[in-house]
Amino acid sequence: MVNHIQRSGLSIAEPLYRLVNEDICPGTGITPYFFWNQFADIIYKFAPKNIELLEKRDSLQLKIDHWHRNNQSGFSYAKYKEFLTEIGYLSAQGDDFEINPHSVDDEVALQAGPQLVVPISNARFALNAVNARWGSLYDALYGTDVISEQGGAEKSGSYNPVRGQKVIDYGREFLDAAAALTQGSYAEVTAYSVQNHQLAVTLSNGVCASLQQPEQFIGYQGDPVNPESILLKNNNLHVEIQVDSNHQIGSTDPAGVKDIVLEAALTTIMDCEDSVAAVDADDKTFAYRNWLGLITGDLQETVQRGGSSFVRKMHRDRDFTAADGSTLTLHGRSLMFVRNVGHLMTNPAITYAEGREVPEGIMDGMITSLIALHDLNKKNALRNSRAGSIYIVKPKMHGPDEVAFTNALFDRIEDALGIERHTIKVGIMDEERRTSVNLKECIRAAKERVVFINTGFLDRTGDEIHSSMEAGAFALKSELKAMPWIIAYENHNVDIGLACGLRGKAQIGKGMWPVPDNMADMMKSKIAHPQAGANTAWVPSPTASTLHALHYHQVDVLSLQKQLMVRSKADVDDILKIPLLGERKLTATEIQQELDNNVQGILGYVVRWVDQGIGCSKVPDIYNVGLMEDRATLRISSQHIANWLHHKVCTKQQLLETLKRMARVVDGQNAADPAYTNMSPDFDNSLAFQAACDLIFKGIEQPNGYTEPLLHNYRTRAKKAKSQRS
Repeated sequence: MVNHIQRSGLSIAEPLYRLVNEDICPGTGITPYFFWNQFADIIYKFAPKNIELLEKRDSLQLKIDHWHRNNQSGFSYAKYKEFLTEIGYLSAQGDDFEINPHSVDDEVALQAGPQLVVPISNARFALNAVNARWGSLYDALYGTDVISEQGGAEKSGSYNPVRGQKVIDYGREFLDAAAALTQGSYAEVTAYSVQNHQLAVTLSNGVCASLQQPEQFIGYQGDPVNPESILLKNNNLHVEIQVDSNHQIGSTDPAGVKDIVLEAALTTIMDCEDSVAAVDADDKTFAYRNWLGLITGDLQETVQRGGSSFVRKMHRDRDFTAADGSTLTLHGRSLMFVRNVGHLMTNPAITYAEGREVPEGIMDGMITSLIALHDLNKKNALRNSRAGSIYIVKPKMHGPDEVAFTNALFDRIEDALGIERHTIKVGIMDEERRTSVNLKECIRAAKERVVFINTGFLDRTGDEIHSSMEAGAFALKSELKAMPWIIAYENHNVDIGLACGLRGKAQIGKGMWPVPDNMADMMKSKIAHPQAGANTAWVPSPTASTLHALHYHQVDVLSLQKQLMVRSKADVDDILKIPLLGERKLTATEIQQELDNNVQGILGYVVRWVDQGIGCSKVPDIYNVGLMEDRATLRISSQHIANWLHHKVCTKQQLLETLKRMARVVDGQNAADPAYTNMSPDFDNSLAFQAACDLIFKGIEQPNGYTEPLLHNYRTRAKKAKSQRS
């Protein structure tokens, strides 16, 4: 049992209390006594409103369920929309406006590029992500399927010069497109130099060429006659050509080029929510300690590799000689957001008022902002926000009232911490239907703070299914992406963002590429995100961020956004069209294949969450293709099956058989993991298997279809059982 400290009407778990008092507060100008007093005041004032907002969610859902049950025949869309307006689900649209956040960093406002999302509880992942601001194009190409292995270009074994040449050719073609020369190609360059503050290149035919757009030359490192690197800029992204004729690769290159390094992951979301399994004081303390280390720049991790070890730290800033001869310093790390927990969950780390657990989102807001004071106080060698802002992504908000609540909470946190109004910026995740259809009013509710909106197919679809559970059976999951509602949703997010003035001030984002080992397909399809007007999009790894950065060199998103502002806007009516199966009759094979796929994914994710506390990982699907899984993927799969069960597309007996059969498949896929505990054959004593069953069979009962309440319950039980065994 964790000891609790009584302070200011709160009962605080000792590990968290000591972290705040001894490690976080020193250096912030905030005393522990003052902090806990302010925290208690915030809890007692804001927790009741938090509860009220959750009750409103439940009330609206009950009304929607009732309406659908009473309107099964002769469905009228006009009456449906009228009903949603009457109950306050659809908000009245106010006058046009533009957001007005102050002190926003260029990585958010002016640069377009990839965004990583990583669990804050994994220090190695977090360090890899924050250091992914700069990425080796050669490494990213050589190690992935973007470069074909045909023609003797296999990537296994020692360095393959045939594959290496394909990588070099790819890099030269990229440079030709991104920063064209006045003559010739980068493939013909034999030497780089800086002459009269401009880049000069010598070609193999002896001709001296320069850049077609001389202003793309930004700076260099080393001697101007024989520079160690050349810094270029395209679409506001930096490209570094590194030169070293003594390097293994550089020695084979006529110009001595050893690598092309791209500015890649401009921003990273350090996640306290969907990708972590934090259910108690120990988990939250660990997460906050990592956030503290990231903000102060002290976080490090010892990595074991090949019988040796090294310490991974955060990269320092990068210095160049600018084209005019002055010193140019570029940020060496990805700019960090922190994603707080949404409004739903509570956490036992702190209790109040007769033992009630505090809302976890309020706790996150207060403590992560306190930690960020170390950055605002400008005492760190490694700064996060040079503009002086705290960036918090707030997920799973339903409609304008909940955004307004977050805005008021951030006002109060700023007052408690003594910082300027609207220092705390907010990212609104457009992933719940009541937010989608009221997005303009959601943005208005925090217009002085908003620096980020995005779309996410998985959570958005999970909420779509739960919101319309009683309307009928939903279409196949694979077909939902191509239906009118999702296309309208994606376009509407961009349209509203641009209409509300986000261009040049904030990020408009798109969702995750889910297959981290398949970069060739990512390169073919993910360019659609910048082409849609999104100035950022999620990627699953630092390597993926380097490759996705190429898309932002091909698409000038800021210019494109200006063009999109005058297009015909997506219609909210299309977003409200429920993607049902309708009159289509599925075959028994189609039904079973859908169940197998969904159930296998649920089990593969849940077993790691419950038994090992892994909130996000690459989980093999039914075809053994590794997919990035987090709670959003779990929500859509569990709600989809719950919907089919409710509408008798399948039976409970069929699902139980599928669950047990797929559990054996998942056990086999994890056979090489020594920490793994089989679910089969003792299903009755597998907490993970029971959790997966409950997510389906109790899916309709879960608030808005969220998986967190059940996952937290089962993970807590698993941790208790493990503690008792030890």
